[in-house]
Amino acid sequence: MSGPESRLAALGLKLPDVAAPVAAYVPAVRTGNHVYTSGQLPFADGALVATGKVGGEVSPEVAATCARQCALNALAAVKAELGDLSSVTRVVKVVAFVASVPEFSGQPLVANGASELLGDVFGDAGQHARSAVGVAALPLDAPVEVEIVVETS
Repeated sequence: MSGPESRLAALGLKLPDVAAPVAAYVPAVRTGNHVYTSGQLPFADGALVATGKVGGEVSPEVAATCARQCALNALAAVKAELGDLSSVTRVVKVVAFVASVPEFSGQPLVANGASELLGDVFGDAGQHARSAVGVAALPLDAPVEVEIVVETS
């Protein structure tokens, strides 16, 4: 088991199977020494962790948990593309989309669910640039969608 996967196990986590695309795309693409993931929804055991809008039906705390699950799913897509997470040398960028009510402005706190997991798994190499964007709706009424870009050796 690679270093990042050992750290996941120490956190009590394991990579899920790669989520099947819900439309016409692939979960991840490698070009040169970067892997770009498609937006990952918060699927766990085949179902969304939560549905609805953050600040409405979904609390910010539950949404942060969803963002963490999205990041875990993104790592599964990266591993499927690379074969092993140990070849990830840096998490470059994270984009978190947060389906939220108009009054909600805590998107960065929701995105921390993904960012903190990546820091826990990759240490300093998990520190990344990030955007946290509020949106009106996401596929399947998911409250959060996360995509990542990683650099590989």
